[in-house]
Amino acid sequence: MNEFIKTIVSAIKFAANVLKPRQEALLGEKIFCAFKVRKIMPRMSLQEKIIFIKRLAILIESGIPIILCLEMLSRQSNSSGAKKIIGGLRGAMEEGKSLAQGMDLFAKTFGNFSISIVAVGETGGALAKNLDYLAEELRKQRELKRNISSALVYPVFILFATLGIAALLAGYVFPKILPVFSSFGGDLPASTRALISITRAARNYWGLALAAVIFLAAVAPFLLKLRRVRYFFDRNLLRLPLLGAMFKNYHIANFSRNLGLLLAGQIGIVRALEISGRNAGNLAYQYALERIAGEVKRGGSLAEAMAKEKNIFPALAYQMVGAGENSGNLSSSLIYLSRIYEDEMDNSTKNLSASVEPALMVFMGILVGFVAVSIIQPIYGITTFLQK
Repeated sequence: MNEFIKTIVSAIKFAANVLKPRQEALLGEKIFCAFKVRKIMPRMSLQEKIIFIKRLAILIESGIPIILCLEMLSRQSNSSGAKKIIGGLRGAMEEGKSLAQGMDLFAKTFGNFSISIVAVGETGGALAKNLDYLAEELRKQRELKRNISSALVYPVFILFATLGIAALLAGYVFPKILPVFSSFGGDLPASTRALISITRAARNYWGLALAAVIFLAAVAPFLLKLRRVRYFFDRNLLRLPLLGAMFKNYHIANFSRNLGLLLAGQIGIVRALEISGRNAGNLAYQYALERIAGEVKRGGSLAEAMAKEKNIFPALAYQMVGAGENSGNLSSSLIYLSRIYEDEMDNSTKNLSASVEPALMVFMGILVGFVAVSIIQPIYGITTFLQK
């Protein structure tokens, strides 16, 4: 395989000396699309995807041929990965493929949901409109992720600041005055003895602890690729206090919005559920949606199938879906449901700091207080002894 790739590369280099620059780029893009060498597969960030899809929608709406639109966007892009992907899409379309088929060559970049939305737009003659919808949905997903990250910044900062202060007191200040305690003899308080044991263990085994942390950090990404480990992690992530509810709101908002848009695009409900499941981002929801798709495929109701997954779908979700099924407006009900959970998500992220702050203050007080008392109590004892 490596020899084959080398042969292809040599052919491209030879062609580069003969062909014009535009023909050279086009040839490289076509060969890239044809063989899809996954080891060097280019990537496009979420922000780049949003900009690309939004601009493509505007250009198509203005009546510019799609191949020319892709060429213009490829030239405007500052990212080498984005240039290669857009160029690959252009090459695929010049070979007679549709835009959705071209995006399927980069399925890991665009995802099944985006490809399906584009395919529906091409089939129904509403590509520009669907691309605009897709850009808006990707923007909402980005905002939800940013809200979660922003909500976690303050608690994480306080946690690390507390651990840093405690480590400074125990690892630097305490060892400096420990010889003074030893020189006076006598029994030290229990908290001081415990702190001495902790600092000695940290001093003697810090290398082993650091190696263990590095090992876990290196192994964790590979472990999370195992479906059983990933499922265990994703399922318990939803059970965390405070954070679990926030993650549930995020996934339900994404699922209901994606499913609603797919159904509005005339995609069958079973197929739409399968696509939504693959784009869930959490194996607990992915497996649940696979089971729900199986129930619906056998003729069951979507609301009844969701009701069986009470651990991840609250009553409001399947009741709203049931109302949409009964009224014949399932896609509209799902879109409305996504807005409800987006609002819940916004509220939970805004209130997270206020909810976590008391617990963090208590933890900070206990930890720093324990270290401070362990240092001050023997000093008080020595002062009392000297006064006598």
